[in-house]
Amino acid sequence: MTGEGGGPGAAGREPGTAAGGAAGGRPGAAAGRARLLADDAAGRVAAIAELRAGGLVAMPTDTVYGVGVALDAPDGLPRLFAAKDRPLDKAIVLLCADLEQAASVGVLSPAARALAERFWPGGLTLVLAQVPGAALPAVLTGGAATIGVRVPDHDCPRALARELGPLPVTSANLSGQPDARDAAAVVAQLGERIDLILDGGATRGPTRGGKPSTVVDCSGDELRILRAGAISADAIEAALS
Repeated sequence: MTGEGGGPGAAGREPGTAAGGAAGGRPGAAAGRARLLADDAAGRVAAIAELRAGGLVAMPTDTVYGVGVALDAPDGLPRLFAAKDRPLDKAIVLLCADLEQAASVGVLSPAARALAERFWPGGLTLVLAQVPGAALPAVLTGGAATIGVRVPDHDCPRALARELGPLPVTSANLSGQPDARDAAAVVAQLGERIDLILDGGATRGPTRGGKPSTVVDCSGDELRILRAGAISADAIEAALS
C-alpha cells in the first residue's frame, strides 16, 4: 500500500468527533494525540464509529500500516491529504472487503479479474476504469477517470470496508518519509495529526509484507506495472499466461 493508550479521546475531544483545525499550526492536525487501541473486536467497533464521524484512522494491513477516512466524510479526503502533507494531485487507493465490492467502483477487464482472483486478498493494487455512475470524488483519483483498488490480506481493513464501503486508504506516514510497519512508527509520524490508531500488537509484530503493494494499470488495452512491490512481475506474467 497501495502504506496503527487510549482514554476517552484526545485533549478532551469526545470519541468519534472528527479532527479539526491545525494543532501546533499544522494543517489537518488532530486536536490532540490520537487514541491508540488494540486491533481487536472492540477496537474495530471504535474505529468504525470514528470513521463514520469523519475521523482519520490508521490500521495495520498486510503490507504497511495505512491511514484512511470514510469515502463520504465531509472534507475527509482533503484532511487526509493534509495530515500526510500529501500533494492533492496524487490519487488514493480504495481498500475493499472483497472482489465484488471492488467491482462496484472499478471495471474489471478479463485480465484484471484474472489477477484479482489470483492475488486477492493480497499485495496487488489494480488501476481500473471507474464504473459509470460511480461518481467518485475528483480529489480521490487526482482528477483521473481511473481508480486504484485492492483487497488486502488482512482482516482489519476488510472488516472496516465491509461496514463502511470501499475505504480510501494511503500509507500511514508523512509524504516522503519511510513507510510505517508498526503502530509506534505511526505514532511518531502522525500521532498528532489523526484521530485513532489500531495497533496490530507485539504478538503479530510488524506488518507481514514490509513492502507496498504492486500497482498494475488495467484500465487500457495493455497492462502496465506502475510500481514494483509485494507481487513480482514474474508472478503477474505467470497469472496471465
